[in-house]
Amino acid sequence: MQDHPALLIIDVQLGMFQDDAPVHKGEELLSTIGDLIGRARAAEIPVIYVQHSGGQGHLLEPGTPGWPIHPVIAPVDGELVVHKHYPDSFRETSLQEELQARGIRHVIIAGIQTEYCVDTTCRRASSLGYEVTLVEDAHSTWDTGHLSASQIIDHHNQVLSGWFVTLEAACRIKFDTLP
Repeated sequence: MQDHPALLIIDVQLGMFQDDAPVHKGEELLSTIGDLIGRARAAEIPVIYVQHSGGQGHLLEPGTPGWPIHPVIAPVDGELVVHKHYPDSFRETSLQEELQARGIRHVIIAGIQTEYCVDTTCRRASSLGYEVTLVEDAHSTWDTGHLSASQIIDHHNQVLSGWFVTLEAACRIKFDTLP
C-alpha cells in the first residue's frame, strides 16, 4: 500500500476565539489554515480534524457554544472528525486506526494550542513512525505570565524541528507534489 499524507487540524474551535481572551493572531491563523485546507482539498489530500472535548464547565465542553469547530475552517461532508479528551490526539481516540486504514504515513499539522496539543501530537506521531510536518505559521497559543505567545510558538518550532518534525511555512506546503 502506498503511503499517503493528510492535513491534521487540531482544536480550532470557537472557544479559542472568544473576545475576552482570543488565541494569538486568531484571524491570521484562520486565514492560513483555511488556505491550507483549500489547497489540500484541491489536491485530494485528506483533511482530518481533531476536536477537543473538555469536561463539565470547560471552555470546550461538548454542546456548549465554544465546542464546535470554527465555521471558517469547518469540515465538509465526508471529512473525518476525531474527538479527544487529552492533549495527545492519539490517546484513547481512533486517530491511529483511521490513519492506518487510509494508508497515511505523513501528517501535516496545524492548530491550537502550540505547547500542549500541537506539541504532544507532533511528538506522539513521530514516536509512532509517522513523517510529521509542522506548519510553522499555522499553530498558535496565548501569552502566559512568563512568555508571549510569539515566544512560545518560536520556541516550539525550534525544539520540535529536526527530532520530531520537519518545519515548513504554509506557503511552502505543496500538496500537489506530495505522494
